[in-house]
Amino acid sequence: MVIVHGAGSQKENHGDFGRACAAAGWAALAYDQRGHGESVDEMAPEALTDVGRMARFLGEREDVDARRICVRGSSMGAYMAIHAAATSDALAGVVAICPAGEADLLRALREGTLQMRAGPESRQALEAWLEEHDLRVAVERLAAKPLLLIHARGDERIASEWSERLFQRAAEPRKLILLPGGHHRSAQHDPELQGLALRWLSRALPTAGRCR
Repeated sequence: MVIVHGAGSQKENHGDFGRACAAAGWAALAYDQRGHGESVDEMAPEALTDVGRMARFLGEREDVDARRICVRGSSMGAYMAIHAAATSDALAGVVAICPAGEADLLRALREGTLQMRAGPESRQALEAWLEEHDLRVAVERLAAKPLLLIHARGDERIASEWSERLFQRAAEPRKLILLPGGHHRSAQHDPELQGLALRWLSRALPTAGRCR
């Protein structure tokens, strides 16, 4: 499992999910996205390529089945997770928690509310890159790769209806979990949801042609 944090976060904030993965028999790798934590680079469009690189790095371990590597992202991390799985053969499935869309990220980028290290040139490159992408199309390109969407209806940053629209565009195997109430971060650290996600992926992965 590759774990991708959201804007303003860092790898350590998702250690609970990494431990849940290990307890369930999954190898897990969390890293700091560009412009966050201990990363030395500014946030940039290349952050998308990094997700696939991490998956390939994890797949080089002898105790990891490279055909069954999945990605779990939250908010901006969920945006990266879906796009990465749609374009990289190194990823077999996705868990997307309260995924941000291009409109959400562009608005926050222009308002200066995305908490990350990025200078004027990097922000300009990110804005142009976001304007060229569409998460709805990426979901369709996942094809038979399992997609689990989790969203709190009380999310104050990204409307849960966005996940509903993404779910409608996804192919099977797919699952949507809408939580009553809550907020933007409430679904990330729920132990019950973490276990559910791992169990669902374990069942869904054999149905994906590339993982048989």
